[in-house]
Amino acid sequence: MRFESLIGFALLVVAGLWPLRAAAQMYAAIFNFGDSLADAGNLVVDGIPEYLATARLPYGMTYFGYPTGRVSDGRLVVDFIAQELGLPLLPPSKAHNASFHRGANFAITGGTSLDTSFFEAHGMGHTVWNSGSLHTQLRWFEDMKPSICNSPKECRDLFRRSLFIVGEFGGNDYAAALGAFLPLQKVHTFVPHIVDSIGKGIEKLIAEGAVELVVPGVLPIGCFPVYLSIFLKQRPEMYGPRSGCIKDLNTLSWVHNALLQRKIAELRKKHPGVRIMYADYYTAVTQFVLHADNWGFLKQTPRTCCGAPGVGQYNFNLTSKCGEPGAYACDDPSNHWNWDGVHLTEAAYGHIAKGWLYGPFADPPILEARQR
Repeated sequence: MRFESLIGFALLVVAGLWPLRAAAQMYAAIFNFGDSLADAGNLVVDGIPEYLATARLPYGMTYFGYPTGRVSDGRLVVDFIAQELGLPLLPPSKAHNASFHRGANFAITGGTSLDTSFFEAHGMGHTVWNSGSLHTQLRWFEDMKPSICNSPKECRDLFRRSLFIVGEFGGNDYAAALGAFLPLQKVHTFVPHIVDSIGKGIEKLIAEGAVELVVPGVLPIGCFPVYLSIFLKQRPEMYGPRSGCIKDLNTLSWVHNALLQRKIAELRKKHPGVRIMYADYYTAVTQFVLHADNWGFLKQTPRTCCGAPGVGQYNFNLTSKCGEPGAYACDDPSNHWNWDGVHLTEAAYGHIAKGWLYGPFADPPILEARQR
């Protein structure tokens, strides 16, 4: 190495810039699993169903300028992470004629932690829309391996140098139960099953050679206009006085996240050579609601950017959702955290991605773990 290069290297280290570059170069690929919070188009690669409003404008309006199958106005957390790490946006795993050597996105809108049989056994078969559970996505991953590596050793080498993002999972599982109007006490009994399923998925990936995994928790579902509209007739004391969110529903999310973090702690002890990072959606969205000004968002009741006049002040209407006739997008999605009543805006996802990479919305942050 030339003397000038050594000086440049030293300056980068002093300035704190080298760790990011090193981390970016050390990830060979990203493999992502999840639901509509991370779907990059798997649901629409073989054609757009007539009923699917999320594949129409204004979805995709902010960054891509057209719908991509992402359920937002632009990029998702996984997109921001890939770009920050110097990797291309991950192609949906079902894409035709795509290269998956730098990673793949297996997430699909409607994805659940549990398989359909669980919902059917508990009387929720009519309310679940399961397009690909975590374990179904893991089978897709298994089927893809011959196209990205030539031997088990080569696969393990690739996976040891890759970042795996496992979720979030659970949001659609709880949506099926809440959509069936099961008592909340009954819904809480499903939490251990959902978390155990996620744990089994993590262990399957570790068995494949994964040593760096990001495991996101669920959102504070009581803050989302879809649930605020469906469960509108709650007593005043059921709402957070500052947030306007439904406290009992947020408690469900909190319990899920607490059990998931406990599961992660167990897996860390069981697999000491593996880094498992808990990624926090819950705190981030709570911050957006309670301290909107700090994040560049409008201080208001949880309200969609894209929707239609509905119940209360939420700009959400189940009969005229974003992408459907009668719905419209706000002029500036960047000052809203909520996109369509269920999902987040590109601006919100950008803040969350930064928090996962550098803190404070991850334990430990992705790059902090990588720099050890």
